[in-house]
Amino acid sequence: MAPLDFLATHSSSGGLTGALVRLVLRFLQFVLAITVAGLYGVDLHHAQQAHAYTDGKWVFAEVVAILSIVTVLVYAVPFVKSWWGFGWDWVLFILWTALFGLFGKIYIPAHPTPRQTGQIRMKHAVWVDLVNMLLWLVTACYSTFIWFRNRGSGRTLHTGRGKV
Repeated sequence: MAPLDFLATHSSSGGLTGALVRLVLRFLQFVLAITVAGLYGVDLHHAQQAHAYTDGKWVFAEVVAILSIVTVLVYAVPFVKSWWGFGWDWVLFILWTALFGLFGKIYIPAHPTPRQTGQIRMKHAVWVDLVNMLLWLVTACYSTFIWFRNRGSGRTLHTGRGKV
């Protein structure tokens, strides 16, 4: 039980339960960001092979996915408390929202035929974008809550600098 004891004693909030919930959320963010990178990367690869124009929308999707992957990996480092970077969680939430809106406008109203596998894949990718957006919203809200809760603990009322 040593890993679970380590999580419980070094958790920023919520003890073992809070640590496990954050671990599951970050793992889902990681897996779904890799999924998005693969789904959009297929089209970028086909465009490169055909020496065709690389659309900026797909590059944006890859950048957002890579930023999310790197962020989750940094947050996975022991003793790095993810609530320290609560603002970055909000930035990633906004980026995922933009990505969902950008591709949702194109592919949600589309009705691809079974032979249009690329469009079917992109229609599914939009829903993965939505789940990513919601996961980053949850972690951003939680990190903000924890940051504000831990911010004032043990500080003076007037300046907030001196510890009591």
